[in-house]
Amino acid sequence: MGDTTRIILALKRSLRSRGITYAMLAKRISLSEPSVKRILSRGSLSLPRLERICEATGISLEELVRPVSAGPAETSSTLTAVQESALAAEPQLLACFYLMTNGHTPREVADTLGADEKQLRRWLVKLDNLHLVELRARLGARLRVHVPISWREDGPIRRTYEKQVREEFMRSSFTAQDEVLHFRSAEMSEASRMVLQRKLARLTADFNELAELDRHLPSREKRSVALMMACRPWVFSMFDGLRKR
Repeated sequence: MGDTTRIILALKRSLRSRGITYAMLAKRISLSEPSVKRILSRGSLSLPRLERICEATGISLEELVRPVSAGPAETSSTLTAVQESALAAEPQLLACFYLMTNGHTPREVADTLGADEKQLRRWLVKLDNLHLVELRARLGARLRVHVPISWREDGPIRRTYEKQVREEFMRSSFTAQDEVLHFRSAEMSEASRMVLQRKLARLTADFNELAELDRHLPSREKRSVALMMACRPWVFSMFDGLRKR
C-alpha cells in the first residue's frame, strides 16, 4: 500500500470518526459530492487540496501523516503456500490469525477463542515463525501482511474450507433485515459482460477499503460481514432440457 493510499485511508477514517459525510465535506470545500468521491476513490489528492480539507474539517496533517511516517505495517496480501498450509493444518491458529487481521488485539483473540496465556503465546510464536506477525513484548504483535488477505486460488485454505464456506453461506434464506440476495440472468453482449465484471472488481475494492477503514474500531462496534459475488456465462439446465426435446 503506497503512502498516498495510506493518507487517504487515514483521512476517510478521520472523517468517519467525526461524523463528516462526503456531502458535508463537499459543501465545506465548495465542490460537488461526486467530485469529492472521485478524488478520494482515485487517490488524486493534491497537497493544497489536502490542506484545504484539513482546514475545513479540523483534521491535522500530522494525524494523517503519522501512520505513514511510522512505517508500513503490512507487506503482502497473498501468503506463501507454506504459510497457508500451516494455517490450514491448525484451525485455531487460522482463527487467531483471521481475528488479528480484523484488528483484534492478541488479548481479545484469546478471550474470543477461550485460550489461556500459554496457548496464546504458542499461537503468536508460530505466527512469528511463519513471518505473519512480528512478536513483541507482553504478548503484543504487529501484522507483517497486508489485509484483507487474498487466499491463493489453488492454495490449501481454499481447498480445505471453500466448499464448507460456500455451503454454510448459502444455507440462509436471506430474508432477515440485515441480509440481501440478488440473482439476475439475462443475455448480454461480451462488452456488457466485461463492464459488469469491472464493476464487480470495483465493489471488491470498496469492500476491502471499508474493511481497512474499520479494522481498528473497537470490537463492540463491528460484526463479521461476508460478501459473495459471482458472474459467468451460464444457461439454466431447464432450457437445455427443453432444447433437447
